[in-house]
Amino acid sequence: MDERVHPEVRRVAEDIDTMEVRGAATIADAVARALRTQAEESDATDPETFRAELRAAARALHETRPTAVSLPNALRYVLRGMSSTTVEGLQRDVVQSSEEFCQRLDRAQTDLGKVGANRLRDGDVIMTHCHSTDALACVEAAVEQGKHIEAIVKETRPRNQGHITAEELADMGVPVTLIVDSAARRYLNDVDHVLVGADAVAADGSVINKIGTSGLAVNARDRGTPIMVASQTLKLHPGTLTGHTVDIEMRDTEEIIDESRREEIGSPKVVNPAFDVTPPRYVDAIVTERGQFPPESIVTLMRELFGEGTSEPWAEP
Repeated sequence: MDERVHPEVRRVAEDIDTMEVRGAATIADAVARALRTQAEESDATDPETFRAELRAAARALHETRPTAVSLPNALRYVLRGMSSTTVEGLQRDVVQSSEEFCQRLDRAQTDLGKVGANRLRDGDVIMTHCHSTDALACVEAAVEQGKHIEAIVKETRPRNQGHITAEELADMGVPVTLIVDSAARRYLNDVDHVLVGADAVAADGSVINKIGTSGLAVNARDRGTPIMVASQTLKLHPGTLTGHTVDIEMRDTEEIIDESRREEIGSPKVVNPAFDVTPPRYVDAIVTERGQFPPESIVTLMRELFGEGTSEPWAEP
């Protein structure tokens, strides 16, 4: 890693890469704070050296999770605020942008939760996949409104993020039934809503989320169960406006099977995609802090927020 990168940035990058820090909003918050640390503790004596250090730190963070679009969106927000002509001024710019971004994150999830809660009725049963703080915000807001909500939680292999979801729902007082991933279709007839998060949302309304989301959505549509995606606007992927595709992260195969066991069963090829793409025709609504949208309307919101395209301010000039 570039020697100009502050040790705290290195630590955050490692935590994101190993999924010690997970969840789009949590990743974005950590990234913004790491850039603030890089700026505050920089020894640069001229503005161009300072800018180069910040770009190097941003690249180190950007390389950790190619699918989590919240990460580059956080980098864009913080870096585009650097408008001063002195090192001291640039440091203030980064600190201010970082603080604004984190405050916006705090408000966004609360507002999103209120919007999503309006789609949930008293007595509803939801089915979840993986772990999404945005999705849980909708349930928490519904419970605070006095609604009784129950949940069927998919464990979500190979890292069992569903266990985190189950624990947090239980803390809210929501009755939870934990199931293996392959049992989802069996229980969809008992479900009023499938509620998932998103790691990224493309301009056409496609949803990129934890592997298994697409199959769940197809089964839910076959059963007539509505599918709600909870996603802060932070997760909209502005690059897809200009034709870029979303990279699907391939993770370490030892999350699935260790090397000695793989050899015992004949050394099959093992692949471990972290995400899949759910086409917009399987999604009923995308809930954001700006309101709820049918998937085909997301492009309008994206253009309002980002224009027709995006830059990569962490790239070398």
